[in-house]
Amino acid sequence: MNERKLLVVAGVLALALSGCGSLNVRLPVAGGAATQQATAAASNSRSGELVNVAQAAPTPTALPEADLAEFDAEERVLINLYERVNPAVVYILISQETRTSRGTVEQPAGSGSGFVIDREGHIVTNNHVVANAGKIRVTFADGSTAPARLIGADAYSDLAVIKVDVPAEQLVVAELGDSSKLRPGQRVIAIGNPFGLQGTMTLGIISALGRTLPESSSESTGGTFINPDVIQTDAAINPGNSGGPLLDSRGRVIGVNTAIRTTNQTLLGQPANSGIGFAVPVNTVKRVAPELIERGSVRYPYLGITSRESFSLAGLADRLGVEVKQGVLVFSVARGGPAERAGLRGGDENNTVVIDGVPVPLGGDIITAIDGAPVKDFSDLISKLTANYRVGDRVTLTIIRDGRTQQVEVELGERPR
Repeated sequence: MNERKLLVVAGVLALALSGCGSLNVRLPVAGGAATQQATAAASNSRSGELVNVAQAAPTPTALPEADLAEFDAEERVLINLYERVNPAVVYILISQETRTSRGTVEQPAGSGSGFVIDREGHIVTNNHVVANAGKIRVTFADGSTAPARLIGADAYSDLAVIKVDVPAEQLVVAELGDSSKLRPGQRVIAIGNPFGLQGTMTLGIISALGRTLPESSSESTGGTFINPDVIQTDAAINPGNSGGPLLDSRGRVIGVNTAIRTTNQTLLGQPANSGIGFAVPVNTVKRVAPELIERGSVRYPYLGITSRESFSLAGLADRLGVEVKQGVLVFSVARGGPAERAGLRGGDENNTVVIDGVPVPLGGDIITAIDGAPVKDFSDLISKLTANYRVGDRVTLTIIRDGRTQQVEVELGERPR
């Protein structure tokens, strides 16, 4: 009896396996190769072999011409932009003379980028590119070279103007845009000479606006000035790009590539791009370059207070006994400066709180507006001063002192050099 049961079971399994060959299995229609694989799989399964069938993916078809035309148009825009603007961008090589046993030798001391701003041969670059230059030589996009001389430099904005004496018809002038209309997400293009690779173009977007960079230290006050309204971009910027233009999609200069934020990663012994670059806005160039050309330096209005950039009052409002969430808490006033002469008060060094590891003295005046325009923080105050006022102007500051709102008139001095 047991043998009969085993024979019956074996017979049922045999029928089941033989039926697999006639199952109606639907496979995706994938062209000839897939059909051949499916046919082979079915044949092998009928012969009793177990096969691992890999279905071939459909071969993509070319995009429609209408879609390709959009990419072609975008490429034509970038190609045209490069061909129009690159001739206005120059490669700057600086050298210094050193004395050796064989005499005076001229040695390379650095390089950077710049761009022509007028037919008289004035070129804008970064101050740090030419700050220690003994001699300056400029190479144009067509390979021609010319010596240049320093006209003026400004460490605060990190801008400088140099000049070449070449025929006007040989110069291509870069068009200056308007940095006040920029928005994060806007496409930008950088052209410069990273690592000496002349005429390099990179593409990115505006990552953020209103960043600050440290400026020069002042020996007279011991403080550090900041450069406000700096543009942040992810367009690739590397050593050698400094001084070159940051452009909008129409080829107008919107900034001067100045710095990068990087880790310890280096390329050829120099800091390498990590997707965070900074550019001085072109509206600063419009304000600074004419003064550099006229007098060789720039005079900045000076209030004479210290505070902390981007410092928020929101977390201290209750401690200070005020309801304001924005403004500038005055840490200290410079001795003999405009703020001290006007009677502004700094904080008490013996009454401090620690915020983000930084001691913050309490009890100082809180500046909430300048000539009626609200002030968000210290960076915003510096931005308003440098953009709208000159040395000797009188401004009215709205302050909060001991919980009461007051008006204080201050005559702006000149920022110490």
